[in-house]
Amino acid sequence: MRRSETDRASQHNNQQASHHTSHSSDSQTIQNTVSPVDGRVVASVTLANFQDMDRTLDTANQAQRQWRRVPLAERKQYCQHAIEALLSHTPAIAKEIAWMMGRPIRHAASEMRGVEERALAMIEMSEQALASYHLPDKPGFTRFITREPLGTIFVIAPWNYPYLTAINSIIPALLAGNSVIFKSSSQTPLVALRLQQAFNDAGLPNGVFQHIHLNHKNTAIMVASERLQHVVFTGSERGGVEIEKAAAGHFHTLGLELGGKDPAYVCADADLDHAVKTVVDGALYNAGQSCCGIERVYVDADIHDVFVDKVTAMVNRYRLNNPLDEYTTLGPLVSTQAADNVRQQLREAIAMGAVGHIVESNFPLSREGTPYLAPQVLTHVTHKMRIMQEETFGPVIPIHKVDYCDEAIALMNDSPYGLTASVFTRDIARAMKIGNALETGTFFVNRCDYLDPGLAWVGTKRSGKGYALSHMGFETLTRPKSFHIKHP
Repeated sequence: MRRSETDRASQHNNQQASHHTSHSSDSQTIQNTVSPVDGRVVASVTLANFQDMDRTLDTANQAQRQWRRVPLAERKQYCQHAIEALLSHTPAIAKEIAWMMGRPIRHAASEMRGVEERALAMIEMSEQALASYHLPDKPGFTRFITREPLGTIFVIAPWNYPYLTAINSIIPALLAGNSVIFKSSSQTPLVALRLQQAFNDAGLPNGVFQHIHLNHKNTAIMVASERLQHVVFTGSERGGVEIEKAAAGHFHTLGLELGGKDPAYVCADADLDHAVKTVVDGALYNAGQSCCGIERVYVDADIHDVFVDKVTAMVNRYRLNNPLDEYTTLGPLVSTQAADNVRQQLREAIAMGAVGHIVESNFPLSREGTPYLAPQVLTHVTHKMRIMQEETFGPVIPIHKVDYCDEAIALMNDSPYGLTASVFTRDIARAMKIGNALETGTFFVNRCDYLDPGLAWVGTKRSGKGYALSHMGFETLTRPKSFHIKHP
């Protein structure tokens, strides 16, 4: 009998890395998801064993050979119908997201609007993005380049925006003629079931889209499989390192969207009320659990004090409560551990001289040992503090006073990350000069924390590699194939 790829991957990893040490058991393992809302188990799924992994990979490869032959017009219809099917369950999905990861239900449905926007944009641009490129005429020759699907794509999604991050790759991958194996986060496993249901309802051929639930060890083994051609991972920097280790020695490609410590610079001439509202929303939406959320703010000295006062007043109007309450504007963090990590950064910063402007007792549910955490506004912060250098992923707004533009640029670039950066000013020419000097993947002027599907989503430095969305997003999910024809 042929030895499976997963068995070979397991043997290889046993020899190469201690964190992939043992063959997983063929027995079924149940994974429970604990809600940050009240600690109850809100979902239970069966984790895949090696036999499940082999079957899923084989099915995906076989299905892809037929799927790639389906005309693009039909692939577009399948994707369109799947998105329609998914959106029809938006009210139930909003509740599931609130229970699984704590986002207020009043905000949860907005993720589905983003899913619709991105999916429809990718469907609309697919024909042009996947079109053949014909070279200028050359006597006696025909020359052109086609975009060929890679094969089977493994998409690993995070919990913080589980549908949005998934759809960024799933839809263009399918449109390009690839098959997709999808793994949702252990915190949001119902996402995989909802997506599978949507593609099944759309009549997608069997095996073209599959989901799988895996533990960390088997995820690494799956990443190392020779039956994959591309892996898309969205998550932490540490997770990205583990994905790269698992893929080492193989030749499939990786797309990694990792952490961020995204800065905003508020110039003295900015529309102050607009800047305050936008920065606060960009920092606190989803309880600050966003890779492209605002995590540090640089403010011109001339407006610093009034900016801080306005931000503090706005933050104090947030309501920390059960996310199933329609009046809640700030829910718990995803776990007590996540909240404790933020608390530790706050303690360290304050011990080093930072000043907190929010009184925790204004948010009665904020208590040690729970995922519920009051938001905080900090001033007198420095880049010697972890809260200005490491990803916080929580409802904290550190504000740093700057005296001139070059100082702001230097501080914004003083980070191992580079996902997005924002500038608030009425002077667009000045903003462009700042933008050209910043080390970032996306540059915003007078806005933040938004993915336009027409623009490439890309990180620099330790924020990852590869890119998604826009016409360019199809490039990472296909390969060029050149045709050089000499006429007789």
